[in-house]
Amino acid sequence: MPAAALFDFDGTLVDTTEMIHQSMRHATISVLGRDDIPRETLLANVGQPLPRQMELIEAEKAELLLEAYRSHHEEHHDALIGEFPGVEESLSRLRSAGILVAVVTSKRRTSVEMALKNFPGLRDIVDRFVTLEDTTQHKPNPEPLLRGLELLGGILKESAAYIGDSPFDVRAAKAAGLTSVAVSWGAFSEDRLREAEPDYLVPDIASAVDVLLML
Repeated sequence: MPAAALFDFDGTLVDTTEMIHQSMRHATISVLGRDDIPRETLLANVGQPLPRQMELIEAEKAELLLEAYRSHHEEHHDALIGEFPGVEESLSRLRSAGILVAVVTSKRRTSVEMALKNFPGLRDIVDRFVTLEDTTQHKPNPEPLLRGLELLGGILKESAAYIGDSPFDVRAAKAAGLTSVAVSWGAFSEDRLREAEPDYLVPDIASAVDVLLML
């Protein structure tokens, strides 16, 4: 078994896909006057820091898009955020097996704190949180994952796994030398995830934990 399991947050532990899509849609309509951008396009870069996602949509108006997104996100957060079944139970299985648990996300700490108000039980299960502010480089760069291992007491990369729902998560895990587990219940299809060539591809967190406990 690994000594540590690192998890992405959005689309992996918390169901934020619809919230992200609606906030993206609001931003592109209000700033660009466009309501024709496909859902797949708006979600194509989820997993990277939000400012980078906005640059990829329209670089010249990235700041305005970011402001519009965050305004909608804060106003509608609690109504649109969703719960994945069995997350706390699955993470508790890891803790009971002696595996350390960390969250490594591209979200700002304030956004993570907002989400945790809806899921307070996660605070008691997760040992460490790595957020946007904690590193200078971000996924798919390996720095956030390596920072997570450092915060967990210097866990060796060979003894850790990263679980996420995006190709960027898989690429970060590979770059960091961690076992990569892709979960297909987030924003990306199984085909997109397979293209990133994760070590394991599973449908949900319970299945991801099953894999980890068998390593």
